[in-house]
Amino acid sequence: MGTLFIVATPIGNLEDITLRALRILKECDLIIAEDTRRSHQLLQHYGIEKPFERSLYRGVERERVEYFLEKLKAGAKIALISDAGTPLISDPGYELVRRAIEEKISVVPIPGPTALIAALIVSGFSTERFVFEGVPPKRAKAKREFFARLAKEPRTIVLYESPHRVLDTLEVMSEFFSQRRIALCRELTKIHEEILRGTAGEILEILRARPTIKGEITIVIESGESIESIESRGAELSVVEHVQKLIAEGLTKREAIKKVAQLRELPKREVYNQLVADEAGE
Repeated sequence: MGTLFIVATPIGNLEDITLRALRILKECDLIIAEDTRRSHQLLQHYGIEKPFERSLYRGVERERVEYFLEKLKAGAKIALISDAGTPLISDPGYELVRRAIEEKISVVPIPGPTALIAALIVSGFSTERFVFEGVPPKRAKAKREFFARLAKEPRTIVLYESPHRVLDTLEVMSEFFSQRRIALCRELTKIHEEILRGTAGEILEILRARPTIKGEITIVIESGESIESIESRGAELSVVEHVQKLIAEGLTKREAIKKVAQLRELPKREVYNQLVADEAGE
């Protein structure tokens, strides 16, 4: 049996690659890449001449897995790389790794860069507990449902987004995360690296003023208080504060009023009137 190496490569700066990764890429029998054209630039930079048997990208992954498995069963040492960063993190490769494990083939990680960790550690938000949510849905309805669910997530959230869709995403985020700060990281480790910090609404206005938005984007959302936690300490808050907290964590105004009325055993009308009075400055 051969060995499947999962090799992390730079996310931008070509110097961000480990000595071990370079050695594996030089010594392996063949390399599987997501896009052979992009990966060729890295190998050429380090003087590595190695055959790319076939690319492995979404849409052809399943049909090519068996081909690579036969190579591994015959004793080949194969390195799997992605266009940038760590394979399988929002990139193809899962099916190959899963099948290799089923076939008792050795799978070895060669760790290195990944945009989600790079963004997380410079965000300034808690790194003790976090969740990676990949790429938000493209369609408007699915995107809103996606962020409505995440608004109830108390952990720090990391996600990826395309420069072509980031304005739409920030607009939806500004509704569901109006009080939570975010860090938008663009072109990490590259010459034009940029990190914008603020609320989703604030960053949306900055980017809207630009003629174009380029580069890969990673968004980190500040950890928040869970709805369950807010409910458990409701007695510490005023009725208005209680409603506002729940709204900030993703509930609609109607849902928040109903929830507070239930928890405090108050008529919904009374909760609503207190909220209206506060908004009117009475």
